[in-house]
Amino acid sequence: MFESVQSLIDEHKAVQEELSDPAVHADAGRAKRVNRRYAELSRIVHAYDEWFSTSEDLDAARELAKEDDAFAAEVPGLEERLEQTQEKLRRLLIPRDPDDARDVIMEIKGGEGGAESALFAADLLRMYLQYAASKGWKTEMLERTESDLGGYKDVQVAIKGSSTDPSQGVWAHLKYEGGVHRVQRVPATESQGRIHTSTTGVLVFPEVDEPEEVAISSNDLKIDVFRSSGPGGQSVNTTDSAVRITHLPTGIVVSMQNEKSQLQNREAGMRVLRARLLARQQEERNAVASDARKSQIRGMDRSERIRTYNFPENRIADHRTGYKSYNLDQVMDGALEPVVATCIAADEEERLASIGSDDSQ
Repeated sequence: MFESVQSLIDEHKAVQEELSDPAVHADAGRAKRVNRRYAELSRIVHAYDEWFSTSEDLDAARELAKEDDAFAAEVPGLEERLEQTQEKLRRLLIPRDPDDARDVIMEIKGGEGGAESALFAADLLRMYLQYAASKGWKTEMLERTESDLGGYKDVQVAIKGSSTDPSQGVWAHLKYEGGVHRVQRVPATESQGRIHTSTTGVLVFPEVDEPEEVAISSNDLKIDVFRSSGPGGQSVNTTDSAVRITHLPTGIVVSMQNEKSQLQNREAGMRVLRARLLARQQEERNAVASDARKSQIRGMDRSERIRTYNFPENRIADHRTGYKSYNLDQVMDGALEPVVATCIAADEEERLASIGSDDSQ
């Protein structure tokens, strides 16, 4: 694995020189890509420097220990530090998901459970908004279809980060949230105090940085306009401002009615369509989906649940990693980081195991 470090150090120097070119910063898209790569390579170079420095210190301590016992006492500590720096570097050399630095578009859909599922969709939205705020991310509501009791049948939100470091990217953290989320609690509509189980689905798509990344021909689009409606189907606008965009080659349909302007709804719809097409293209390029994307499901089936939220026990459990905690109230207030961290760690372990398997062949 360490043989590849020198080529990455050379690339880091080349990218650093590229960043000094004014032409790079004249192109916003190119500047974003170059800055992201520089941030990623900088972490690797820094970790390599730590490992190399520690290795030299250990060699020197071992040599001097032959004549001075004081240096011999330093050897165990340096050996432990060398192991730690080596493990840190190994993990940084794991090939990253190329989308990790991207922003995301998240969709939360009510599933089994009717009104209670829609209410939990609203709870999940609040959890993700709070989590985003704790990370310093910006959020933008793109579309929402409210239920009669104040929940959401369907809600879409864009989440945007500010860091150029892929490891701190929005997609790097939220890509594991795609799947069926199961809730167990006494619904507000339950008069007998019985615990109900319902499910809510979450879909997460990496957002396209630039429209040119995903080519869409106007001939491939069917665009319909209609009058937007609220809970129960009542009309909320007197003009045909809502937009439905159908991508004919794939059959993907996106509807937007959140904005009062037809133009704004169309622009929001195109953002979502590009994100869905980007995800589709990447899945098609990879015959075997990445571990992270395997959790991206399109149905609301209970058997495909990724997480359970048990309110009576104040317990949250992730069924992929085995994570379990009894602080559900805090998680629902946005303290999601420990749950996400276990998903990231599990993904890294699988990637490390895969690299080790490839090296042994």
